[in-house]
Amino acid sequence: TRYLNFDEQAAGQERLDKLHELDELRLQAYDNAAIYKERTKRFHDKNLKRKELEPGQQTLVYNSRFKFTAGKLRSKWTGPFIITKVSPYGAVELINPKTSTEFKVNGHRVKIYEGGIIPTQKEIMFCTDE
Repeated sequence: TRYLNFDEQAAGQERLDKLHELDELRLQAYDNAAIYKERTKRFHDKNLKRKELEPGQQTLVYNSRFKFTAGKLRSKWTGPFIITKVSPYGAVELINPKTSTEFKVNGHRVKIYEGGIIPTQKEIMFCTDE
């Protein structure tokens, strides 16, 4: 480097070569990040399962109001509700069998109810007091 410091042309050329090398490394890192992102998306999409919602099925609806205020054991799913209509773009029309009220929700907020008991807040409180 001592000899290069005396020659301004050589020192300038050396500096440009190093800048080009850094630029190439940056572009290579950018390409590698894009490849990594594409592979992880492909892996994630491969493991997704489509929901087959049909009229007559019983479902549970995600209640987003409990997202931050729910207790540790409180269920964020309410229902069961019965599907009356499924639109092609994901909206689902549901009916509450207890009150006979109909409403629409996004299909992403619905999961198929497979039977069993949905615990209420009172039941959860009773179980935790023991």
